[in-house]
Amino acid sequence: MTKSHKKQQEQNIKVLPKTLTGISGLDEITEGGLPKGRPTLVCGEAGCGKTLMSLEFIVRGATTFNEPGVFMAFEEKAEELAMNVASLGFDLQKLQEQNKVRLDHVHIDRSEIEETGEYDLEGLFIRLGYAIDSIGAKRVVLDTLENLFSGLSNQTILRAELRRLFSFLKEKGVTAIITGERGEGASLTRQGLEEYVSDCVILLDHRVINQISTRRLRVVKYRGSQHGTNEYPFLIDEDGISVLPVTSLKLEKDVSSKRVSSGIPALDDMLGGHGFFKGSSVLVSGTAGTGKTSIAAYFAKETCRQKKKCLYFAFEESPKQIIRNMQSIDVNLQQYVDSGLLKFHASRPTLYGLEMHLVAIYKLINQFKPDTVVLDPVTNLITVGTVSEVKSMLIRLIDFLQTEQITVMFTALSLNTIVSEQTDEGVSSLVDAWLLVRDIESNGERNRGMYIMKSRGMKHSNQVREFIITDKGLDLVDVYLGPEGVLTGSAREAQKLKEKTGVALRDFALTRKDKEIMRKRKMLEAKISNLQAEFESTEEELNKIYIEEDLKQEIIEKNREEITKMRRGLETENKIKSKK
Repeated sequence: MTKSHKKQQEQNIKVLPKTLTGISGLDEITEGGLPKGRPTLVCGEAGCGKTLMSLEFIVRGATTFNEPGVFMAFEEKAEELAMNVASLGFDLQKLQEQNKVRLDHVHIDRSEIEETGEYDLEGLFIRLGYAIDSIGAKRVVLDTLENLFSGLSNQTILRAELRRLFSFLKEKGVTAIITGERGEGASLTRQGLEEYVSDCVILLDHRVINQISTRRLRVVKYRGSQHGTNEYPFLIDEDGISVLPVTSLKLEKDVSSKRVSSGIPALDDMLGGHGFFKGSSVLVSGTAGTGKTSIAAYFAKETCRQKKKCLYFAFEESPKQIIRNMQSIDVNLQQYVDSGLLKFHASRPTLYGLEMHLVAIYKLINQFKPDTVVLDPVTNLITVGTVSEVKSMLIRLIDFLQTEQITVMFTALSLNTIVSEQTDEGVSSLVDAWLLVRDIESNGERNRGMYIMKSRGMKHSNQVREFIITDKGLDLVDVYLGPEGVLTGSAREAQKLKEKTGVALRDFALTRKDKEIMRKRKMLEAKISNLQAEFESTEEELNKIYIEEDLKQEIIEKNREEITKMRRGLETENKIKSKK
């Protein structure tokens, strides 16, 4: 098959039309919502949230997508439904007045139902059809199906009427949700038939493990569409239902080369001088009292100082307690809380199960839109799950934060003091940077040392630094190596004083030596000066003597020449006289 034929074939394939539910997370799991114009079965045990999910489907359609909806209840009256969902901010009375929602309660008494071959749902179809046409409904909910067939045991009639009901909904072109109670054994519903005739089946579950309840959702089937097949935790709170997709675990995320400061200049220097990568994950682990929360507070402070948002999840201390404690190290977090740059969310791990904590974290992050996130400490989550479960939760959280390019800092309590035996819930292999703060005990005192165990993608120091916490803040200083190993605290100060004293003594000795050399130099220079003067005087005298000798010699030479001339003149004169 040629490329053009393949392209034409792909264009001819019709995509299944879908209706967005408006429920947070559910549209992502179903890859676009529920099948449009088709019935969807939502089943589960009592208290798992079937009625609330179907009712939110109606309300979101009316308020967000301008799609009117009909909610037909067989158990609760319209007034009861409106009262039950008022705490979620759903004003059903107002929506009914605006003809966006129609609530209809159908009372069915089992004693009034006789199982005969002529039993049918024609009256229901007329009533439901009128409700749909009266407001032009696009969405329909039937809650719950068991009450409609509570008096029937004839499977033939039941199956026939179920098919008629589903066909009627399809003919009306409405996107429908039909709720049903969980059946026994492997059956999803009481009758065991609804799941077969439904185009989409969503199973809700409410389970309690270790005295902690968690609601979960699973798309059992979805005809004509791909969908998430895992179990997804969902949360019911004041905003309705929030479902957490947990299948987006592909390692295909954008990365940034921008840096985020830790708030501690000396630590930034150990990380190549710029801090962590934006969107990376950082783990700060150590035993109790090593300053993990202080490091996290400095990180949050630096984020807010740069006019960016930080979301701080505290599982051990209350926000007021953290703010008070950080004031002792000159960190004022209250000002950033007041300005809206810093938001605390404090809760005990036992408040929810692990998955519910993850849902709550996702929801707060989506609402607050932070640049950085702090979780302090993640090891407290071990009280509501096993190590593998905590690790699985943190993997999902790290993936989500990296996708959103949010820098996260975890703090973790180490139960051991040996580096190779750290218990950090398996996070150390997942994070991009790992800071380890350890106790260093010597000379009867306890000090702290910081190591950078790893920092992916950047040059970082491999040396230990002494971690100091004072009333003026946090700092890292170079440790001293003495005869007995690493020196910290008072031993380091003593070593510094000793080295300072040794330098002073050496300076004093060098000064005395320099003075003695200077004195001798001056003496020698004086002697040299005297000798130089004496030499110049002698040289001058000698020069005078040499000049006088030269003059004498010149006079003698001149006299000698004169005498010679005179002799020659006399000789000449004598010769002339002799000739005469």
